Amino acid sequence: MENQVLNNIRQRRSVRHFVPGKRVPREQLIELVKAGMAAPSACNRQPWAFIAIDDPEVAAELAAIHPHAAFLRDSSSAIAVCGDLDRALTEIPDYWLQDCSAATENILLAAEALGLGAVWCGVHPNSAIEPKIRAALKLPERIIPLNLIVLGYPAGQEQPKDKFDPERLHWQRW
Repeated sequence: MENQVLNNIRQRRSVRHFVPGKRVPREQLIELVKAGMAAPSACNRQPWAFIAIDDPEVAAELAAIHPHAAFLRDSSSAIAVCGDLDRALTEIPDYWLQDCSAATENILLAAEALGLGAVWCGVHPNSAIEPKIRAALKLPERIIPLNLIVLGYPAGQEQPKDKFDPERLHWQRW
């Protein structure tokens, strides 16, 4: 029995080869951010903020900063997923990491559903990259860049991987 959601999850892959110069339309970037904002969050605090990038100059600047996002020069499209510490759960502020990670996965799955390629490029807590990304995006102090999701139209032949490993599944207890 085929399920559209489960199929989308299994088909998702990290795409690092994009059609040069073919940017993702703003309407689709908005749809992707909407998918991110549909993620669950601790006590529904929604401690996220998103920066959509579709300017080739900004994309090139970010590609020069992040050593694993050089292909952003080709796609010129990305979403920076950030945590807003003013919106974080007061009792356990670091839950913003989980909340923003859930938003990130929603965006990655939505990109797959829209026929786009995407790859998650981590920023936080990389002390070599994070301050540079923060400066490039002109982030206020309370906003922490968790990652860049590079987006575009796939040019390569990246294939989904079956990552299921029954050795990592335990029942009831370890």
